Amino acid sequence: MVDPISPELAEFLESGISIQVGSRDARLTPEVARAFGARVEAGGREVTLFLPVATAGRTLANARENGRLAVCFSAIDHRSYQVKGRLKAVREADERDRAAIERYRAALAQIYGVVGMPPRLTYRIRHWPAHAVCIEVEALFLQTPGPGAGVACGQPRGGERS
Repeated sequence: MVDPISPELAEFLESGISIQVGSRDARLTPEVARAFGARVEAGGREVTLFLPVATAGRTLANARENGRLAVCFSAIDHRSYQVKGRLKAVREADERDRAAIERYRAALAQIYGVVGMPPRLTYRIRHWPAHAVCIEVEALFLQTPGPGAGVACGQPRGGERS
């Protein structure tokens, strides 16, 4: 079993970073959807992702079929993590979730503004209504470019010994 997500990492994963949710169908055809926020649940072993109804249909169909999702969390400085997990639940996002989605959307608009994307364009991306998709974390990988990229978190980086 993977270690729980630490509070420090949870803060990063819940910030206004890019979140891409990947799935695959029975023929191994990949599909991706942008999430509009994430919440690391108490205990750090589950993550709830907010997927817009308008854009996540195929991703959710794949997850319902095979139970698997891979989520890439990536910041503007390329600090990145991948979470792989098993689908636990899908429900309609509620008002508590919507507040989290709106906070994420504002943070994402600010971050995209740093690289020249006007906030008005970020605010045009479809985000509501949304699904709240809960996954059980089964694996966590560092994906930041460099010698440790691809290493399971908690494992030694390239060239290091434990």
